[in-house]
Order: sequence, then structure tokens, then C-alpha cells
Amino acid sequence: MSALRRPSRALRDPAWLRWPLLALALAFVGLFLLLPLLAVFGYAFEKGLAFYVASLVDEDARAAIRLTLLVTAIALPANTLFGIAAAWLVTRLTFRGRGLLLSLIDLPFAVSPVIAGLIYVLLFGAQGWLAPWLAAHDLKIIFAVPGIVLATLFVTFPFVARELIPLMQAQGSEQEQAALTLGAGGFTMFRRVVLPKIGWGLAYGVILCNARAIGEFGAVSVVSGHIRGLTNTMPLHVEILYNEYQRTAAFAVASLLALLALATLLLKQLVGWRMRRAIPAHDTSA
Repeated sequence: MSALRRPSRALRDPAWLRWPLLALALAFVGLFLLLPLLAVFGYAFEKGLAFYVASLVDEDARAAIRLTLLVTAIALPANTLFGIAAAWLVTRLTFRGRGLLLSLIDLPFAVSPVIAGLIYVLLFGAQGWLAPWLAAHDLKIIFAVPGIVLATLFVTFPFVARELIPLMQAQGSEQEQAALTLGAGGFTMFRRVVLPKIGWGLAYGVILCNARAIGEFGAVSVVSGHIRGLTNTMPLHVEILYNEYQRTAAFAVASLLALLALATLLLKQLVGWRMRRAIPAHDTSA
């Protein structure tokens, strides 16, 4: 099997092509990824550790962190349930409109987040289509937490579904049918047969969804109203601080987002590695 994994010398690229391409790739990574990341942490600690900590424990910063975690805690389980249901529906059932459903799942990838935010303003804003009904029931969506949750749900809902759909298509449904034939109930079959097979793929999709929810800016910026201490998430708080020329404080909060991104990347790599190891031996030897 190791011989199959290692390409033969005849199939390897020549050194004169391999090394310049490697150097070009490393130069791009260093210039456009590592250098900006180092700059974020450099500016964050520009005024010392005490100022860095003070910027993070500031009342507005703590409110932005709490709101970001709250919105993520709502969007993540909701999109996980939707992704599992959508993947099951698409891969296990035949129905009219299946292609339309797949297109709708991909819609957030094609629509700008700013446009998504504007759509919510047209629906739920003070002059929106549903404004009279919302006013009659004393409900506020735009410039409030519900609008931020809706915007985040929209931009993040494809990730889990798009990770599970090709995985469940490749696995087939033979084991599930066998479990049902042996008398297993629907929930038992899902818990003991389906979930173990899709577990690492599900974790991969959840990690991507979590990363997008934490870092979303465009759609949230449109519907939030930028109210300090109430509707500012961490990315919006960074923007406000930077626009007010509080550069060090802005980079301090941005460094926290960067640390979350690095942790997400580490988890993503770990899950990807476990997914590759979970591939059956007969698949790797094929």
C-alpha cells in the first residue's frame, strides 16, 4: 500500500519545475497570510500586555464577544440540524424539486452577504414588507439580536449540508436498509448506523460553519445598526475601533479573532486527518 501512495520517480515533477513552484507558493503564503497575521499580533501588543488585556476586558469589547458567542451558539446547532436533514433528504429520497433544493442550499455561496443583509432590511425593517405586523406585535428584528441571528444563519447554513451530501452519496444506503430489515427503528438506525459513518464529516462541516459564524461581517453589518454594547459583534467592534483611530485596541480584538481562526484551522486539519484515516482499507487500495 505504501508503494501505491508514493509516486514513482518517472511520475515526479523535475526538480527545475518543483522547486520554483514550491518557492512561489511559500512566498505567497508568507506575503499574504503569515505577514498580515504577524502584523495583527505586532500591532495588538504595540502598547504592552496591560493595554492589550484592557482592550479585551473593556465593556464594549466584552459585549461584542458575548454577542458573537451567543449568535454562534444559536446558528451552529440550527445549521447542524438543517444540514443533516437536507443531506438525508437529498441522498435518500427521490422527489420533485431536488435540484432546486440543491441550488437553494448553494445560494449563500452565490449571493453577497451585503445583499442578504439588505434583503432582511427590506423584509423586517421599519419600511419593510412585514413592518406593520412586527409593529403590531412589538417585535424588533433589524438593529437587534434577532436580525443578526437571521443574517448569520443565512450565510452559514450551506456548510454542514454541503459537507454531508457527497459523503452520504458515496457511502450508499445498504447498511441502513439492512438495519431497518432487522427491525431497527428510525432513530436507532440513525444513531448506530448513519451517525458513526458521517461523524467526522459532520464535525468538519460544523467547524467550517463555526468559523464563518464567528467571522461574518457583511450581512451582520447591514442589519446590526452598530449599536455599541448591544448589536456589535467582534468584527464590527474591530471596525468601529479602527475608524475611531484606536488602532492598538482594534488589533487587540482582531488578534482574538485570529486566535479563534488558528484554533479552527488546527481542528479542521485534525478532523481532515481523522477522516482520511477513517476511509476503509479497500478504498485506499483500490
